[in-house]
Amino acid sequence: MRIQEVTTADLPQLQEIAVQTFVESFADANTEENMRQYLRDSLSLEKLAEELAAPQSEFYFAWFEGQCAGYLKTNIGCTLPDRTAEPVLEIQRIYVLQKFHGKYVGQSLLDKALAIARERRLPYVWLGVWEKNPRAIVFYRRNGFLEVGIQIFMLGNDAQRDILMIRAMNDAGVAL
Repeated sequence: MRIQEVTTADLPQLQEIAVQTFVESFADANTEENMRQYLRDSLSLEKLAEELAAPQSEFYFAWFEGQCAGYLKTNIGCTLPDRTAEPVLEIQRIYVLQKFHGKYVGQSLLDKALAIARERRLPYVWLGVWEKNPRAIVFYRRNGFLEVGIQIFMLGNDAQRDILMIRAMNDAGVAL
């Protein structure tokens, strides 16, 4: 497994894997119209280029046996909505192609995010995960994340509930 930071030269490949993993993950549970709108608004080359250029955002590819298997997007120094004013690390996206599920690609990407938080001495890592994604919820729980609330995620015109999860990056635990 190799984790590689995404550069602007990688934008076409980033868009390709972002679209493919999102469709694999959510197309069966959402309308075609809402999926099309989300892909157009959130995963266009222009939008991804804007996100990649943002100083607080970082993207990473995971390579497994020479193939791009998934990607990670973090936001560094943001805050946990309605919880703390301290800068923390947000894991905005971890997506893995279905054919690589069970091969520790997601774990490698999560480990990269946790390493970034440690290197920057950030006290917490947080994320939102769709309440209808039990596989991901179990994965994050297994990795020490605790559920602390709910936020709304708009997929097209569908207001969906994401579970907010947080992990402390020290031995003190989560005390929010």
